[in-house]
Amino acid sequence: MNSRRKRCAPWLSVLIGMAVGSAPPLVSAQVSLSTVVDLAQRNSTAVRINEADLRKAQAVLDETTDAYIPNLVVGSTVGGSIGFPTGQPSIANASMQSLVLSFPQRQYIRAARSGIQAAALSLKDAKEQVALDASTAYIELDTVNRELETARQQEIYTGRLVQIEQERTEAGVDPQDGLLQARLTAAQIRLKRIHLESRATALAKQLATLTGLPVGSIAPDHASIPEIPAVSADNPPLSISGVQSSQMLARSRQLQSRGDALAGNRPQVSFGAQYNLDSNKLNNYSTYYRNFTPNNFSAGFSIQIPVFDFGTRAKARESAADALRATVEAEQAQHQNEIQIAELTGSIRELDTETEIATLKQQIAGEHLKSVLAQLELGNGSGPGPNATPQLSPKAEQLARIEESDRLEDAQNAGFELAKARLSLLRALGHMQDWLNELHTK
Repeated sequence: MNSRRKRCAPWLSVLIGMAVGSAPPLVSAQVSLSTVVDLAQRNSTAVRINEADLRKAQAVLDETTDAYIPNLVVGSTVGGSIGFPTGQPSIANASMQSLVLSFPQRQYIRAARSGIQAAALSLKDAKEQVALDASTAYIELDTVNRELETARQQEIYTGRLVQIEQERTEAGVDPQDGLLQARLTAAQIRLKRIHLESRATALAKQLATLTGLPVGSIAPDHASIPEIPAVSADNPPLSISGVQSSQMLARSRQLQSRGDALAGNRPQVSFGAQYNLDSNKLNNYSTYYRNFTPNNFSAGFSIQIPVFDFGTRAKARESAADALRATVEAEQAQHQNEIQIAELTGSIRELDTETEIATLKQQIAGEHLKSVLAQLELGNGSGPGPNATPQLSPKAEQLARIEESDRLEDAQNAGFELAKARLSLLRALGHMQDWLNELHTK
C-alpha cells in the first residue's frame, strides 16, 4: 500500500499543480509542503541545468568508449581531370576505422565515468538545495500568516485601548500622555502588520517563482509540515552530495591529466579499412595506369609511437593544473561544509534557548492575562485605605491582551528561526533525504 502511494505521489503533485495553476490568480488553495517541494524541483532551472550536465557526461562516456567501435563512412568523389590525374576516380567509397590499443583512452574512459558520478551527485545536491529553499519559504509563509492573524487581532485590542484612553482623558481620569502612548502602541502594531503583509507578499512571489504557480495561489497547510528532527554535529554526517560531487570531479580531472600524460609517451594502435568503386569514364586514368580495376579494397593497422610532441606535453601540463585546481576546490568544499556545521550547531544552541525563553514569556503573559480577566470579573479593590490595592481599569485587559499577543508572535518567530537552522544543519550533515522521505509520508 505504501509503495503504491509513493508511486502515485509524483502524479498527484502534477495534478494538484495543474489544478492550482489553472485557478484564477486571486484564488488561493491549500497546497501541502511535499507538493510544493516536488513542483519546485521540477520547475527549478538549477535542476534542469544539472540534468543537462548529466546527459552531457553520459554522452562523453559514450564518445570515449565508442572510439573502439569501428565507424562506417560512405561517400563519393566523382569528378573529371585534365592532364595527369590528381585524385582517385571514385564513384563511391566506404571507410571504417577504430582504436585497437590506446593507453590514454583507458584513462579517458575512467575519467568520463567519474564525470557521470560527479554530475549525478551535483544533480542530487541541486535538488536538495531547491527542497531546502522551498521548505524554508513555505514554513516562513505559514509562520508569517499566523503572525498576521495575531497582528490583526492586536489592532482590535489597540483600537479598544485608544477608545478607552480617549474616554478616560476626556473625563480627566488619565493624563494626555496616556492617550498618546495608546496611539503610539496602535501605530507600532499597524507598522508591524504592514511589515508582515509585505513579507507575506514577497514569500508568495518566491514560492510562485520556485513552483511556477500563479502568485498568491499557494496557501500553506500547517498540518503538512512534519516535525524537524533536532540533529546536531554529534550525529555522524552522511555523504554530502555537493562535497562528493567536487571530489568525483577532481578524480575525473586527475584521470584526464593522467591520460594526457600517457599520450606523449605511449604507442597507439588503430585499425582502418577502405573500399573504392572507381571509374575512368570522366578522366584519363587508363593513359597513365594500365592495370586499372574498378573495385579496390585496403585494410590494415596503424601504429603511432610519439617521439617529439611538445604540444601534447603542454596539454598534459594544462590538464594537470586543472586537476590540481579541482582537487583544491574539493578540499575547500569539505572545509566550508565543516565550518557551516560548526556555525549552525552554535546557532541552534542559541536559537533553542531563545525559543524556550520566548515560549516561557508567552506562558507568563498568558497567565497574567488570566489574572487580569479574573480580577476584572471578580473585583480586586481592597478598600479606600492608603495601602489598598487600586481597582484595575478596563485598559488593563487590553494591555494584557496586547502583551500576550506580542509574546505569541515572538515565540512563533523564534520557532521559525530554529526550524530554519535545523533544516540547514540537516542538509550540511547529509540528512536532507531523510527530511524529504518524511515529507512524502505526511
